[in-house]
Amino acid sequence: MKAIIMAAGESTRTVPLTLTRPKALLPVMNQPILARQLDALSGLVDGVVIVVGYREAMIRERFGVEYRGLPLTYVSQTERRGTGHAVLSCAGVVNEPFLVMNGDDLYDPRDLARVAERDQAALALAVEDPRPYGVYETDDDDRVVRLVEKPKEVFSNLANIGVYKFTPAVFDVLRETAPSERGEIELTSAVQTLAERGDFRVVRAGGYWLPVGYAWHLLDANAFWLDNFLRPENLGEVSPAAHLTGAVYIGRGTVVRPGAVIDGPVYIGDRCEVGPNCWLRPGATLCDGCKVGQASEIKNSILMDGAKAPHQNYVGDSILGEGVNLGCGTVTANYRHDKSAQKSVIKDQLIDTGRRKLGAILGDHVHTGIHTAIYPGRKLWPHTSTRPGQVVDRDIMA
Repeated sequence: MKAIIMAAGESTRTVPLTLTRPKALLPVMNQPILARQLDALSGLVDGVVIVVGYREAMIRERFGVEYRGLPLTYVSQTERRGTGHAVLSCAGVVNEPFLVMNGDDLYDPRDLARVAERDQAALALAVEDPRPYGVYETDDDDRVVRLVEKPKEVFSNLANIGVYKFTPAVFDVLRETAPSERGEIELTSAVQTLAERGDFRVVRAGGYWLPVGYAWHLLDANAFWLDNFLRPENLGEVSPAAHLTGAVYIGRGTVVRPGAVIDGPVYIGDRCEVGPNCWLRPGATLCDGCKVGQASEIKNSILMDGAKAPHQNYVGDSILGEGVNLGCGTVTANYRHDKSAQKSVIKDQLIDTGRRKLGAILGDHVHTGIHTAIYPGRKLWPHTSTRPGQVVDRDIMA
């Protein structure tokens, strides 16, 4: 059995992080989302087809033709005309039953295995408010009666979460599927057709599902991974005058200097510099080559490769892209005085993030001037900068 991972999209909702990389390469505990997905498929399938498009060379170069013994094949979706079109583009390379997965969600391997046992099926999850998703109506035996995208009227709490099991017969169905109102060939339309023609069932998820729709969802996925999968280990050099508690992973070539306080769960990658006299609080994740220096404090944040918070910085509930350098005294605010949920502008719309705390999201190679103060939920585009003493109260775009 094969698996298809749909990873061709540009992902405008995760800017500025995805202005310089596909979403599949965003890190969760220092490994790309795609790597976490491939790990979940290990032992379940004998090959994976990755549908690529946006910045596809980065995915091909990162993963090559094999991942931990799992053969990888790439299909370019040159015209991105929907999820059904993505699957249909694999018709020439898949001729056996196969799984399909969204390329930006993390799924429990046990749930993937349960879907794989079926002839035709989809993974669904009971949620409090299913309206933002496709919603399934089923009979008493979990056979699909209908699947409606983002219904105005709630008739079920079973949300479609983007995992399917098909036979090659679905390719003919997709060829016959008319484009939706958005002009796209929707995989959900094919599911509806298959349900009308025969036995298509829902498998109810029992494990985790971690969608990364917006950039701040990466913090949720990362925190979940730290809480559930972090294995404490010290492969670096830690000063006797440093203080470590809880689960902490320290990578090769990393130096932890005197006065550093690290309260796990915390992940520190290879070749990092930590301290002196800094504080890594729970949820802090440093990818490779990062630096956290004198009097800096990092809390529930992701520092991507080469990011630096070297002098008197506070980074809370934030994401720093590759090569970011914070000037001395740069602070990310992460909490509103009125205690309401944080908001962030996405494609000219103010989005309620649902988070009580959210700091800054900085694209690759952002440099801030000394004493920069960044309002909650603000974003800085790659290679932008701030002036000394600047107050960032709106997004800074290129």
